[in-house]
Amino acid sequence: MSAFLNRYATPFITGLFLVSMISGIALFFHLGQSWFHGMHEWLSMVLIVPFVLHLWKNGRPVIAYLKRAPLWIALAVSAAMAALFVLPVGGEQAAVGGRPPQFAFAERMMGATVGEIAAVLDRTPEQVQAGLAAAGIDATGDGDLSAMTARAGSTSAQAMAALLALPD
Repeated sequence: MSAFLNRYATPFITGLFLVSMISGIALFFHLGQSWFHGMHEWLSMVLIVPFVLHLWKNGRPVIAYLKRAPLWIALAVSAAMAALFVLPVGGEQAAVGGRPPQFAFAERMMGATVGEIAAVLDRTPEQVQAGLAAAGIDATGDGDLSAMTARAGSTSAQAMAALLALPD
């Protein structure tokens, strides 16, 4: 195990960190969301394994760091920066549950009726029903889009894609 640690812990940390960094930068700039989102989440989780192996390999230096202020200062600053993303911002105007506003808006649209959606999209209710029907969602009954989508066995993403595909 020692030979494995000496040979692979640091190179895997480096490789996975680079993947995490590049995918994180792409996500920050909203590039290739479908490619990078899962990659960033999963490979950042995998990064934990070589990180733990690296700590194990370098146990003595890590213990030495624990006895000095720079590590504790860096950890405190890192925790403070992370806390800034956890604290509620924007007051009552903030997105529901601290999520990005586009997700809160999409959730609100899923809770709307066909008539309400038609008004927002500047379409007739019949156009909205036809577009949803083309996606296999029966929108002729009562209820909100979320209920109609669930009855059809579809996802909210499929319903929103159908609404976005409505002709002008």
